[in-house]
Amino acid sequence: MTSLRTFNAILWRDVFVTGRELPTFLAQVIVQPFFTLFIFAKVLGDIGFVQGDFASVLLPGIVAMNGFLGALQNTTLPLVLDFSWTREIEDRLLAPIPIPLVAVEKMVFGALRGLLAAVLMIPIGFVMLDVTWPASGLLPALLVIVLGSLAGAAVGLVIGTSVSPRHITVMFAVILTPLLFTGSAQFPWPALGDDLRWFQVLCALNPLTYISEGMRAELAPHVPHIPLWVCLVVLVGSIAGFGALGVRGFLRRALD
Repeated sequence: MTSLRTFNAILWRDVFVTGRELPTFLAQVIVQPFFTLFIFAKVLGDIGFVQGDFASVLLPGIVAMNGFLGALQNTTLPLVLDFSWTREIEDRLLAPIPIPLVAVEKMVFGALRGLLAAVLMIPIGFVMLDVTWPASGLLPALLVIVLGSLAGAAVGLVIGTSVSPRHITVMFAVILTPLLFTGSAQFPWPALGDDLRWFQVLCALNPLTYISEGMRAELAPHVPHIPLWVCLVVLVGSIAGFGALGVRGFLRRALD
């Protein structure tokens, strides 16, 4: 019970700090996806360069991307800072809580920020685009985005405990950019078909693909998509696998 109370206290502190930094957080998670939606769905749709139903394909993918990458970045960057310049991690390691739970708290907090980033894009997308979602798909889609945010935070935990501070800028170019464009956020994965089989296989290795496809399975079922149960199984496996690797890396860095 002491560990649980300490865990909740640390998590609440991080949430409180997010409230104080809300304008910066909003700018970080809204500007890029807003302009992606505006250009690719609104502008190109209005001038006839994309089909009219492209918005229904793109919006679930952008929400998925915002949740996954938002959780990843908000787990990776604080870890890199805590283990390098600020040394804030030392205070957390002195708390009456097992060290693995400190890593889990970092992951849960990153996932909460990713979930908030994803939810914020929904009203923006509805205001900007002429899109409707079936009410029956909202709860399953929420489950997908929760699991997707946790998966993004788990990947962020691995990266944050593996990348040195001097390589953090290179990491965003080398890791985040491929994740962004191979996550099927801008296109349905089954549509790649035989013509781009190599790229389809590459996209299948990205956990973001299964968040995007799971969202489309419930919110745009008329679009070809991966079955929802496959997406859920892959996301749970990603959380477990990357989470275990991340906790092990966190223990190694903490003990050093």
